Amino acid sequence: MMERPLTVLAIETSCDETAAALVRGRTVLSNVLHSQSIHRPYGGVVPELASRAHLQLIVPVVRQALVEAGCTMDDVDAIAVTAQPGLIGSLLVGVNFAKGLALRYRLPVVPINHLEGHIFSGLLEEPELGFPFLALVVSGGHTALFWVESFQHVRLLGSTRDDAAGEAFDKVASLLGLGYPGGPAIDRLAAKGNPAAFALPRALLQDATFDFSFSGLKTAVRGLLQKRFHKGPPEEVLPDICASVQAAIVEVLVQKTIRAARLYHAPAIVVAGGVSANSALRRQIQEATARLGIRVVLPRISYCLDNAAMIGLVAHEKLRFGGIHRFQRLIVTASPTPLRASPKSTAKSRVKETRETTLSA
Repeated sequence: MMERPLTVLAIETSCDETAAALVRGRTVLSNVLHSQSIHRPYGGVVPELASRAHLQLIVPVVRQALVEAGCTMDDVDAIAVTAQPGLIGSLLVGVNFAKGLALRYRLPVVPINHLEGHIFSGLLEEPELGFPFLALVVSGGHTALFWVESFQHVRLLGSTRDDAAGEAFDKVASLLGLGYPGGPAIDRLAAKGNPAAFALPRALLQDATFDFSFSGLKTAVRGLLQKRFHKGPPEEVLPDICASVQAAIVEVLVQKTIRAARLYHAPAIVVAGGVSANSALRRQIQEATARLGIRVVLPRISYCLDNAAMIGLVAHEKLRFGGIHRFQRLIVTASPTPLRASPKSTAKSRVKETRETTLSA
């Protein structure tokens, strides 16, 4: 067990954000994030372009994080890096850079699972948050519910069977010609629209599991456009479509989360990941938890995105419990492996017996 909080330099390059942070315990000294805008013309992240951009950005981003924290590499006790899941080219940039720094300064490297960062990001916002709590991680690549008993014990309750919520937002935005990223554009337009204007599916809403599915929503919107607006939706109709799409996604997220909170008697809920910035999701989860007297933690937007501060926080806890010598050998491997349910676990069995999820990279 450590006697003092260590200073961790954290690096996050799992997708299209190049991020670095200095974290001391649960205190964020700096948190620098550079979102890549080069993907907008393509309507989504281009893996090769993302990895090339990381190569160009990682040095200045790390330097800026050190400067903003008022630190030098001599002040750093360990390096943390996202090792999985993500785009393999992007992950390799971060992992190899972390290894190079570690060799140069003789520092340990702590590999972190990206999902661990999101799950525990609520502790960046509210460091006194205790265990257990329920975590909804909702982003462009992931939609999942976790029961969090400690830093060492996290159980996956349910995840998406196809598209993640953020992916659904982006795909629908592409169909509507709103550009990339689609989530913020839909959120803005939805504020002016009628969420009941179009009847869209709420897949698995009444299903007994805590799994999600959003691919059918995209298909339903495509069918709506082909049937009623084959030349493209009029500008005055766009807000109603966006509001209806947003309502369909948010209703499923909130109802499944609240159902899990009731079943597990959760004292608190953390909502994390990029989609947690959605205004309707934030408002409705706050309203639902207020009615039940459940504490809800909604990290600030900078902690919802793919940031490095959350990676540093998890690394500090691994160092605190596992010891710094455990990470001296630099055995760090990047892996694109996504979150998967156990192939032996059926939908029915997952309701009765949740499975412990190994998130450690």
